[in-house]
Parts: sequence; C-alpha cells; structure tokens
Amino acid sequence: MRGNVMDLAVGVIIGGAFGKIVSSLVGDILMPFISVINGGVNFTGMKVKIGGSVTAPVYLTYGQFIQAAIDFLIIAAVVFVMVRMLNRLHKPIPVTTKHCQYCQMQVDIKANRCPHCTSQLTPS
Repeated sequence: MRGNVMDLAVGVIIGGAFGKIVSSLVGDILMPFISVINGGVNFTGMKVKIGGSVTAPVYLTYGQFIQAAIDFLIIAAVVFVMVRMLNRLHKPIPVTTKHCQYCQMQVDIKANRCPHCTSQLTPS
C-alpha cells in the first residue's frame, strides 16, 4: 500500500511540474508562432464584453481558453505516447507454478506429484 501511495504522490508532483513546462511551451514558444501565422493575433488577449458597466465591464476571455485547450492537447498527446511506450515494454510474465488441488501449496507447473502432500496431480 505504501509503495502505491508513494508512486501516486510522485506522479502528481511530476504531473504538476510537467503541466507548468507545457504551459510555458505553449505560451512562450508555440503561441507566438501561431500569432505570426494569424497576422499578429494574441490569443491570451482575445475577449468579448458580455455585460457589466462602463467602469466595471465583464469579459468573456475565450483566448485564455484556447491556450488552455492547446496545453491540454499537448499533455494528452505526451501521456498517450508514454503509455503506449510503456505497454510495448511490458512483457507478460510466464506462468511457472500451479496450486495443488489438495493442499493448495504452490507446485512447479511440470510436477506430477505434490512435494508437500505427495498427492498425484492432474495435468493442467
């Protein structure tokens, strides 16, 4: 149980740090290139006034949402690739033991007789 909790804690900490790196990548590197392609449009400054008064307007800042969506897509793509790579590395563990049907002790898969209770084993 402690190992799983520690693995989860490490994953959360690394995930938070990775999120900051991806946010910086999107905000500082990718979005300037995208804004140059779009004619100098800054996505973080995109907003629409939806109400409020002249002194206290209320804005819908959809540009920040676009930037957050790009952050999410990059993080999702990286996690997808990492899980695929880990699944390719994971090899199934061959079965080398079985349980004796009489005493429930583990016995070598090739055994015909249980070394613990000396019962004749049925082939599996």
